[in-house]
Amino acid sequence: MLALAVAAGEAFLASSLRRVQVAESAAFARDQLRQSVRRVQMPGPRGRIFDRNGLCLADNRPSYCIAYYVEELRQRGPWIRTIDAVDADIDRLAGVLGVPRQLSRASVSNHVLFSLPMPLLAWRDVGQETLARWAEAQESFPGVDVYVQPERAYPQGTLAAHVVGYVRRDRPLPLPGERFHFYLPEMFGTNGVERQYNALLTGHSGGQLIRVDARGYKHAVWEGDPAVAGRDLYLTLDANVQRALERALKGWRGAGVVLDPRNGEVLALASSPAYDPNDFVPSISAGQWRRLLSDEALPLVNRAIQGRYAPGSTFKPVTAIAALLRPGFDPEETYPCEGVFVLGTMRLRCWNTYGHGPVALRKGIEQSCNSYFCHLGQTVGYEAICEQARLLGLGQKTGLDLPSENAGLLPDAAQKERSGGGRWRPGDTCHLAIGQGQLLTTPLQMAALTAAFANGGTLVRPFLARYERQPEKVRELGWPTQALARVREGMRDVAALGTGRRVQVRGVEVAAKTGTAEYDSGGVRRKNTWVTAFAPFAQPSVAVAIVVENGESGGLTVAPMVREVLVAALGEAPPVPGEASPVTEPLPLGGD
Repeated sequence: MLALAVAAGEAFLASSLRRVQVAESAAFARDQLRQSVRRVQMPGPRGRIFDRNGLCLADNRPSYCIAYYVEELRQRGPWIRTIDAVDADIDRLAGVLGVPRQLSRASVSNHVLFSLPMPLLAWRDVGQETLARWAEAQESFPGVDVYVQPERAYPQGTLAAHVVGYVRRDRPLPLPGERFHFYLPEMFGTNGVERQYNALLTGHSGGQLIRVDARGYKHAVWEGDPAVAGRDLYLTLDANVQRALERALKGWRGAGVVLDPRNGEVLALASSPAYDPNDFVPSISAGQWRRLLSDEALPLVNRAIQGRYAPGSTFKPVTAIAALLRPGFDPEETYPCEGVFVLGTMRLRCWNTYGHGPVALRKGIEQSCNSYFCHLGQTVGYEAICEQARLLGLGQKTGLDLPSENAGLLPDAAQKERSGGGRWRPGDTCHLAIGQGQLLTTPLQMAALTAAFANGGTLVRPFLARYERQPEKVRELGWPTQALARVREGMRDVAALGTGRRVQVRGVEVAAKTGTAEYDSGGVRRKNTWVTAFAPFAQPSVAVAIVVENGESGGLTVAPMVREVLVAALGEAPPVPGEASPVTEPLPLGGD
């Protein structure tokens, strides 16, 4: 009986061994692999950003990091022994390299407990001197090596910073149907086109397999699906025009936009002051971030699309076209400007305190006569002016492919009552007619508005991504040819004879409109100074809008900036020997 029992036991063991080792070995192997293999999500390289001529604005570069591979420093016993060993080794290596440690003990502990198979990056983006010291000391530090990861680089520095934006690192988005145990941080666009086209620039993640033991230490690595790089992005920007615009704005607070009025391509878009996106790589320090946030000049704000300014006299072409569309309006009829427009108890001064004398429409545009346009506003009525302004896109976003665009403010009677300002008064119409009062626009809106006068009456949608978006007509404005011609001729006179003479470019016929809008800042009267322009007059290929905060006047402060941009975009004919300068006489102080 004992022999039978032993035989039965041996038979059972043999049967069980056969079941485990033969019949179900494949299933157990799968279970073991599932428990011991960890999947790591590997982000793909980020796409680059170029201007229209192939100049690289955003690239990737190798970033050299000093990493700990903790499995080579593991200690017997509780986890705290391994954590202590790694923490002490980091202090020892920091002394050898002559650099302060970047990781806290808590970071080391979290890594050992939750991300053990992954490299622990003790120092990121180290310089060549630190790498050289490491090379000399590496034999004394087992388990430490150089780890290379891609970082964003902005080779042009501050050029087009508000357009390009910057990135941050964060956990990659999960892939549908995929499960990963660990991940390497991925770059995400935080501002500018880096954010707007993040999905296009971001590559497709790949995978890596790591075999670990029961305690989580790494034993082997296999490459899985390879990561796929993101697509490159080509912008409509012209770096030469962009540089000229930023150079003109340097030292001022302001912004400018340059459009191709034929199709809406943004040739340049700048806000001053700017920031260097390289400061955000690999991450911005707390001190730098506080300085940027506390800077009164607001370098992080993109004034070109977020700044709201009263457009001043650059709005007067809108009032003029509204008048020309009114049945029975005679553009040759004059109004006597005596230096001030009187409406009841309101006295609204013209910039020419002595008055312009009898002024008709074309002369009123050329000389930017407030008295004439206040009279015109009373004649036409605010509803007609608002209608044309609305058709030109004011009070609404242009749809530019950049985040955080501002819609500005186009006031009317209903809006004024909603805001608690009471009913609409004739004085409000005067202020609207000359581009002041509650009216607020962005430089981008004014560039799009100017482009409509340049291209014959079509509102085009501005865009930046050259191959991702196609030119789009928002609407045909339906202006009569003769009405549009009168406004355009008045703007040409501004550049040739009037307040915008400093925009003149040799060999190029320019049309322009200057503007100076006063505002109150803490009890102090300040000015926002404007110029809008387009050229060449017969077949415009460039439309410009620039605003400068607290300037002298549009004609004095901004017109030379516009000239610099036009020269960069269109070139300039060489001077003829003996030829006088385009501006032969000083502009009157206080002129628009």
